[in-house]
Amino acid sequence: MITEADQNYLKEIYSLELDHGQVSTSMLADRFGFSPATVTGMLKKLSHNGWVAYEPYQGVTLTDDGRKIALEVIRHHRLLETYLARALDIPWDRLHEEAEKLEHVLSDYLEARIDERLGYPTSDPHGSPIPALDGSISDAGRTRLANLAAGTQAEVVEVYDRDPELLARLEDLGLYPGTMIEVEAVEPLDGLLTIKVGGNPVIVGQTTASHVFVKQLDPHPAHS
Repeated sequence: MITEADQNYLKEIYSLELDHGQVSTSMLADRFGFSPATVTGMLKKLSHNGWVAYEPYQGVTLTDDGRKIALEVIRHHRLLETYLARALDIPWDRLHEEAEKLEHVLSDYLEARIDERLGYPTSDPHGSPIPALDGSISDAGRTRLANLAAGTQAEVVEVYDRDPELLARLEDLGLYPGTMIEVEAVEPLDGLLTIKVGGNPVIVGQTTASHVFVKQLDPHPAHS
């Protein structure tokens, strides 16, 4: 029987794979605040159950079965965030924390009712794609705001949802999914970005910019 801890590990491995490809024991230890020995013991259990492929000192990757479990939990989480935002008007800097408490106990029946009531959403309030029932998930071709050069136009598609202070800062800046921006300048030494949001210039540091994901826009779209 899969436990809540199992689900949390599989979900974090999935998240780290997206950003880093290969996932190390130390990455998971940092993410959870556990000792490497504790993480290693858990990875051995997950490997024994066929949910990850794990070799000591070589890292860990999800198997197809492990990825299926991870995406199911992520689907629960993001549907719950969307429901809490729309139905209860929970602020977006509290959604992650509240959904974390509920994602492991959501029944298939309630999941289906929430999905139907919301109109089958494809993304949550932070712009993160909601996995479909069949386990598929869209790839928006995103890149980090921190990677953009001066003169680039882009649309915010997703923001990192785990840091309430960051989300409050993004709210102050008006950097929501769907917001159109233009990078006016990038400082060569410290990477500070001056971007135009709603016609107003704002300065964004590298830490903030690395947690905002965007889709670059063609500045000269073709005319039909």
